[in-house]
Amino acid sequence: MVHTMAEISLQNISHSYQRLPNGRADYALRNVDLTCRKGGAYALLGPSGCGKTTILNIVSGLLMPTDGKVLFDGEDVTTHPPDQRNIAQVFQFPVVYDTMSVHDNLAFPLRNRNMDHLQIEERVKDVAEMLELTDSLHKKASGLTADGKQKISLGRGLVRPDVNVMMFDEPLTVIDPHLKWELRSKLKQLHRRFDFTMIYVTHDQTEALTFADEVAVMYEGEVVQVGTPDELFERPTHTFVGHFIGSPGMNLLPCTLVDGYPLFSGNRIQLPSPLPPVEPDQRLEIGIRPEFIKLDPEGFFVNVNRVDDVGRYRIIKAECGGSLLNVYVPEGVAIPSENVRVSFDPEHTQVYCEGWLLVRKEAA
Repeated sequence: MVHTMAEISLQNISHSYQRLPNGRADYALRNVDLTCRKGGAYALLGPSGCGKTTILNIVSGLLMPTDGKVLFDGEDVTTHPPDQRNIAQVFQFPVVYDTMSVHDNLAFPLRNRNMDHLQIEERVKDVAEMLELTDSLHKKASGLTADGKQKISLGRGLVRPDVNVMMFDEPLTVIDPHLKWELRSKLKQLHRRFDFTMIYVTHDQTEALTFADEVAVMYEGEVVQVGTPDELFERPTHTFVGHFIGSPGMNLLPCTLVDGYPLFSGNRIQLPSPLPPVEPDQRLEIGIRPEFIKLDPEGFFVNVNRVDDVGRYRIIKAECGGSLLNVYVPEGVAIPSENVRVSFDPEHTQVYCEGWLLVRKEAA
């Protein structure tokens, strides 16, 4: 099965659902630049209302953006209607023709394109095998479970030879938890086999990080960071990314800068090199993941509120100078009953100014 896939590029896209937007708050999307390479698997990750579905609708042509351009392989398609874009879209709730058989559901988009009967049969058979629907081909679609119906939605995209991009809008929301992993694995398998360009929208970090090669994290209508799962975890460029990704997320602790080094609750925190000066009155925070704080008799004091045992490790819920922080403690490491001291790994200690990562002088 040969598929033609496109590189999708969004250039400076802004969108308002109001006819006469007046100011920043009236925009659902603001200045979005995003490129999805041909054959890449991408996720749009963020909380409800951050603009993920608006982006999908702009890519598919259901919405024309207020500003900016949409390019498919370098061609401007901003004003093209959906039927000229060759998009396959899988929605949260499966779109299935209940009265038709599984076979006829899969064949439907090909019959609409007047494809040769033998070609249709061959493609339907291939897709049914891929999705493990062969035994259900002659059953009515109405008799299938939610995950079976979602497989049909997926199959109707896979069966088409002319698809530029496959898009998934929260496709596993209605699927039983134990089947989610199975379907997500199936998608990854199909992606590896056929090199589809895929864009997957979700608010679930596990889904995004296990599915995508690169994740675009969205916050209040903006893409705040695009990166691999490792990059988002190790070096979030915005405090929202640090907080949203990880369980629990990054600790964010108020600080000041003295001679280029952060001071938290009277404790000077080590970094590999100093930070550049900032304007007075700007909000500064240390960002440190629980994994990169360790118990250290030479460190600074914290008050332990409680310890949660989550199996392979424990999480100390601590407090220092009025700020709460989580500390991971690996199995086999004893937690002192009193005078608990901790230190931060300098290589993994970030400092944020007004929410954005401050870059150290050596890396500037």
